[in-house]
Amino acid sequence: MTMSTAAPSPATPSTLALSVLDLVPVRTGQTSAQAVAASLSLADAADRLGYRRYWFAEHHNMPAVASTTPPVLAAAAAARTSRIRLGSGGVMLPNHSPLVVAEQFAALEALAPGRIDLGLGRAPGSDPVITQLLRQSGTTSDVERFPDHVRDIISLVAPDGASLRFTSGGTYDVHATPAATTTPEVWLLGSSDYSAQLAASLGLPYVFANHFSGEGLERALDLYRSSFVPSETLSAPRTFLTANVLVAPTPEEAEARALPNLRMTARLRTNKPLVALETVEHSLANAAEFAGLGDTFMASARSKWFVGTAEAVASELRSFAAQHGVDEVMISPIAGSYENEPMDAAPGRLQTLELLAEELIG
Repeated sequence: MTMSTAAPSPATPSTLALSVLDLVPVRTGQTSAQAVAASLSLADAADRLGYRRYWFAEHHNMPAVASTTPPVLAAAAAARTSRIRLGSGGVMLPNHSPLVVAEQFAALEALAPGRIDLGLGRAPGSDPVITQLLRQSGTTSDVERFPDHVRDIISLVAPDGASLRFTSGGTYDVHATPAATTTPEVWLLGSSDYSAQLAASLGLPYVFANHFSGEGLERALDLYRSSFVPSETLSAPRTFLTANVLVAPTPEEAEARALPNLRMTARLRTNKPLVALETVEHSLANAAEFAGLGDTFMASARSKWFVGTAEAVASELRSFAAQHGVDEVMISPIAGSYENEPMDAAPGRLQTLELLAEELIG
C-alpha cells in the first residue's frame, strides 16, 4: 500500500479501536435463518470483546449475502447486546424514502439510546435490475438529490425535527419520532471523491469503504480533511477505515479460509453467476476454475486484505491505521467455513474477532 501524507499519526499505537462490518454471509447449504443466527452470535462476541461498533451492510439479491435490511438486523443485535454501538454500513439512501430511514433509526435510538449509528451511502447496493425493482415497488429517493436527503434525515431525527414551508407561506412540522431526547450519529460512507467532499461540506464524520476496493483512499482522506467545514455536531474531521481481515492460529489456515471470499471476488469481477459462499474444501478442490484472469483478480484482492496470524495482522493494522492517521479500523471478517462447522455459527469469523481482540484491544 502506498504511503499518504494525510494527517499521519505520530507513532504506531499499541492498541487500536476495532469495529465490525457484517454482510451476513450465507454459505453453501445454509439457510437465511442460520446465517442471521451466526451473525447475531458474532455481534454478541464483539460486544463482549470490546469492539466499538457493529454495522450491517445493505445488499440485495445476492445468494451469499443476507444483510438486506440493516435496521432490522441492528434491532435484533440491540436486543442481545448492552455496550457496543450498532448501525448501518450503510443504508443505501437512494433505495429508500428519507423519512422512512429517519423513522427507522429514531426507533432504533429509542431501543438503544446512545448506541445507534446511521451510516448512509449513495450506491444502490445491487444491480440495475434490482434498483429498478426497488423504485417500482417501494418509496425511494432521487439519487441526484442525495445531499438534500442527507440534510433532511439529520433534521428529521433531531429533537426539534424539520419544518416544511408551503408556497402559501404556512409551515408544517415533521418529526421522525415524537419526543426524541437522543439522536443517532450520522456517518457518510463512500469510496469516491464525491462522498468525501460531501461529508466535508456537511461537517459529518466520514468512512472510506476501503474493504470494497481500496482505490483512491489517500486522495479521499486528503479531500475530506482539507475541505472539512465544522458543523454543530462535529468541530473537526473524524474518520476511520474499513478493511477485509482474517485471523487464524496458523498462516496456512488463514490462507485456506480466505479462499471462498477470494473466489467470490473472482466471480464478481469475471461476471460468473453468483452462488452461496463456498466451503473451504470446495474452494481448494476447484482451484483451477479461475485460472488466468480470475487468478489475477484474486491476487489483486488478496494483496489488499489483512490475512494471517493474530500477531502479524495486528502489526499490519497498526501500521495501516498510523499511515492514514486514524485510531479505528472497522474489520469485515471474511473467514470462510469448513464443511463440518455448524451452520448456525461462524467459527472462522469468531476466531478472527477473538484473536485480534487479544492483540489490539487487550
